[in-house]
Amino acid sequence: MGGGSGNGAAAFLYRKVRKTRMIALTEPERRILSLVTPVAESLGMEIVRLRIQGGRRPHLQIMAEKEGGAPTDVEDCARLSRAIGPVMEAEDPIKEAYTLEVSTPGIDRPLTREGDFGRWIGHLAKVELARPIDGRRRFTGIITAEDEDGAHIELDDEVELVAHVHEMSKASLVLTDELIEAARASGNLPPQPDEDDLGDLEIDETEDNTDSNEETGDVT
Repeated sequence: MGGGSGNGAAAFLYRKVRKTRMIALTEPERRILSLVTPVAESLGMEIVRLRIQGGRRPHLQIMAEKEGGAPTDVEDCARLSRAIGPVMEAEDPIKEAYTLEVSTPGIDRPLTREGDFGRWIGHLAKVELARPIDGRRRFTGIITAEDEDGAHIELDDEVELVAHVHEMSKASLVLTDELIEAARASGNLPPQPDEDDLGDLEIDETEDNTDSNEETGDVT
């Protein structure tokens, strides 16, 4: 922590520690990531996030996209799901029966890897740190840069947060009009309902789901 920026604003800075490929991974998730990454790469895709959610029947969620963030659709997810199945069956990293979900990141995507923040400079992001700064873990601000010091986020109080992804427990973009326009320009905006259909939609406001707007492949 500490240090000043060029404009006199204070900066939070974590020192470098051991790097991981993706934030908030458990040891079983790391093992599965090492198994499925080559499969995804063989299909020209990248793993964005991998999670095992507990319960009587574990749920393995894999978010993926085409290399470089190219437009990714349901068929891409289904193709990856089908390719992952035989590898998981052969290696058996999850002993009990489980379900597999492969989906795209969605518009308000999670930011999990080094370089993710640099792709979205100028957009609003929310970050939760693994360790608090002055008793505070959660921050929201505009991404201004990503370099060897980490992701730079300008907060509302004119303070800059600087942190590496391995120092975060969670991070994602915040859905804004600017982000929607950027998704539309890149071809990554999911199909939207016609205005005439809006009256038929049911809106669930019970929780803040950062994975909204994602497209999902087959579940096995």
